[in-house]
Amino acid sequence: MGCASSVYAVGGRKKLTVPEVVVLVPSTRIPAQSDLQRRLRGLIPIDLAHRLSSLRNQIVLVAEDTGGSAIPELRRALEEYLSVLIGLTKKEYGLEGSVEFKWKSLEDGKQQEACVANSWFEVLSVVHLIAVLTLSEADILMIPHDHSGSGIRTVSSDCKRVAVDLLLKASGYLEFCVRDVLIRIPPEIKKKLPNNLHDGVLEAISFQSLGQGTEIQLGLAVDCQKATLSVKRRLACEQLTYFSQAYHCLSGCDINNGCGKKHMWFIKWKFLESKAAAYYFHGLILDKGNEPSCHVSAVCCFLAAEEILSESKKACLTFCLAAPVTRAPPLWGAMRHLHQKIPEVATRKSQMYGYLLEQEKALQTLPDLPEFQLSLRPDDYQLPEMDPAWDAEKWETEGQTLKEHLKDSEDETETE
Repeated sequence: MGCASSVYAVGGRKKLTVPEVVVLVPSTRIPAQSDLQRRLRGLIPIDLAHRLSSLRNQIVLVAEDTGGSAIPELRRALEEYLSVLIGLTKKEYGLEGSVEFKWKSLEDGKQQEACVANSWFEVLSVVHLIAVLTLSEADILMIPHDHSGSGIRTVSSDCKRVAVDLLLKASGYLEFCVRDVLIRIPPEIKKKLPNNLHDGVLEAISFQSLGQGTEIQLGLAVDCQKATLSVKRRLACEQLTYFSQAYHCLSGCDINNGCGKKHMWFIKWKFLESKAAAYYFHGLILDKGNEPSCHVSAVCCFLAAEEILSESKKACLTFCLAAPVTRAPPLWGAMRHLHQKIPEVATRKSQMYGYLLEQEKALQTLPDLPEFQLSLRPDDYQLPEMDPAWDAEKWETEGQTLKEHLKDSEDETETE
């Protein structure tokens, strides 16, 4: 899985790269080198075939030379390529299955993951790559570098807000893949797609992106003195809902291949963190009541939050150790505050209201968390306008219109 990397000296001689993960980024898939121009010869005008081939090869070159780190250049190239590629999907041209597209994993360039003769598969792969690059950009923003040597790393509020915007964009790209692209791919081709292009995985990452956006917002709220407990509880409950949805989507997928198990552990880790936060803030609000039952319910929330937080630490460790090995960042956002406050408050309040817990044993039930309408939505994404070069009136291939050329080709086939 794509992550920002940190380098450590091991034994004073060898350097070991252990990626650090804040925003989980799926494995990066890039186009594999292929002679697209030759495959399109005679099907579309020569200059259009050359442009398609050149743009695709440019993406391959930049991705391989930079390891996918040249995000702005790659995004521009992908968007330009997409506007030209769309023409191959139009039914009136009859080219949807005329060209075989090859894609491979950037992490393991020798492994060819997919080779599919379907232009909608190519659109799916391109939009998915744009989403991955967007998640990578958000991850980079959330992993600061301590240039002072003090060991203190901070992320500015502006960077956090930009990261939230990027997460909403990534979620929108992935939702578009499920809603508008996958439905156009025939079932027999869908079965051959790599696991990370299956609808359940795409939906899981889309919800997960919204959950991580809410996680950042919760951290901003915790750091803001004007933010009320109600706002913090709402954000924690919304974050919990997003990760519950992500878990539901991924649980229906085959997670035994690739990074599937690691992905599931990440969602479990974040699900448990958000649940602990939700019960903690819910407990603080209940504790403001005057009735003994309010205090008993509050203590139940605090104790549950403490237990769930402990489970989240174990889930984090399992996630980090699952292949490929990664490491969690230093505590940040709401968790930097809650990892200390939850155990403290749970201990103090259980001691303070210990007599009530003995007297009101019948009330010692964990209250339900409130449900809220979700605030974050994926950004709306639409494919770019089709490149004007696809204007059928301008199509001529060596003196023939495209339709005439295709008719001639059919006649030749029948003759043979």
